[in-house]
Amino acid sequence: MARTLLIVDDHTAFREVARKLLERHGYEVVGEAGDGEAALAAVRELRPDVVLLDVQMPAIDGFEVAARLNAGSCPPAIVMVSTRDGEDFGGLIEQSGARGFIPKHALPGSALDAALA
Repeated sequence: MARTLLIVDDHTAFREVARKLLERHGYEVVGEAGDGEAALAAVRELRPDVVLLDVQMPAIDGFEVAARLNAGSCPPAIVMVSTRDGEDFGGLIEQSGARGFIPKHALPGSALDAALA
């Protein structure tokens, strides 16, 4: 069975490209969210196995979303994405409880598989 996935990013074009790439790789994209509040609501409603979460979003950033999700019971696996390099965030990615980080330009499904392994 495919892993269910929620894509969270404030750029519609990235969400569309990510959906196509990840569905081709066997992920079942159950939803998309354009900001942190919508992401939290979508996780409560859809219960995805994995959340692909943009680091930089208006209002609530990806680190805060990850912290809130990880504070709940049975949180989804979280993989952070950004146009910036992971090193730019220091230890924040590890502290967030995310399973991994993928630069947006390197998103094929195999990279997500590796981050979740």
